[in-house]
Amino acid sequence: MDISEKKRALREKIMQKVAALSESYTTASDKQICEAVLKTPEYQKAKTVFCYVGRKSEINTRPILEDVLQSGKRLCVPKCVAKGVMEARQITSFDDLVLAKFGLLEPLDDCALVLPSEIDFVVVPCAACNLSGHRLGFGGGFYDRYLKEADFFKCMICRQALICEEIPMEDHDLIPDMLITEERIIDFRI
Repeated sequence: MDISEKKRALREKIMQKVAALSESYTTASDKQICEAVLKTPEYQKAKTVFCYVGRKSEINTRPILEDVLQSGKRLCVPKCVAKGVMEARQITSFDDLVLAKFGLLEPLDDCALVLPSEIDFVVVPCAACNLSGHRLGFGGGFYDRYLKEADFFKCMICRQALICEEIPMEDHDLIPDMLITEERIIDFRI
């Protein structure tokens, strides 16, 4: 089995795990994870934040998005523009979002493009990860490509219940600067 097949098989197992998580666990872990992100010095100092809008099966990032908007920071969210390619687009309210492919909320077409060099802090999603920072994405390669674009702080968030021992890695897979779960914060720069 090659790495792509191993990742696909692991992704299927993780999705089954996600489906079995209780609502009380996901609600509590989402709250703790978002609170921890907002307390990081890197987030506090950031002027421009790039954060995905979590779907039902993902961590609910709304508290982060709301804090960015209320604090006067610049908020950008991903917009998929081609296979494996996404852009950061600025939003000023949740009214700037529309339902797109894969059940994602994405910015409207007329939302301003934000260049990777303008971003200070990125919230990185994952299907699962391990405690070494190896990330299992959702299979589109969007973040792997985008994260190579500039030197911004990369904060991966994951529920503790989805931490795995082994994550198959490829040469293009990047390790974030930090991992935050509801139980721990690991700074990979140390």
